[in-house]
Amino acid sequence: MGEQNNNRSSWLNLRLNQEEFNQFKKQYERSRFRKMSDYGRAVLLGKPVTVFYRDRSMDEILEELVLLRRELNAVGNNLNQSVKNINTAHGFADARLWMNLMTIIKGQIEPAIEQIKVQMNTYSDLWSRKLEAEKA
Repeated sequence: MGEQNNNRSSWLNLRLNQEEFNQFKKQYERSRFRKMSDYGRAVLLGKPVTVFYRDRSMDEILEELVLLRRELNAVGNNLNQSVKNINTAHGFADARLWMNLMTIIKGQIEPAIEQIKVQMNTYSDLWSRKLEAEKA
């Protein structure tokens, strides 16, 4: 078998006005190609071009989920720090009262936070699978 020569030595110069270039660039950015020249070559030679479609509404939901996860982590961290601070003041009567209250609050909040995190991870997994299916 002989080797196929893939060296591209011929140039094709193409001029576009700004509107045409913007349209070409927009279509290129939605494609799977990493280089604009590869995309242009595929279009010119009539090869199949895979285009990704994204549901922008899901992007907003995903961003909100990420922010919610950060906020939940911050709440959990603040709660843990509060309990640690109360534990350091163990000898005072007020500290024992606060420690009991914080333990009760922590016992109620932590399961709810974990349940929310599990649900958020489920949504993230579903969204990731949806994106993978669209790419295929």
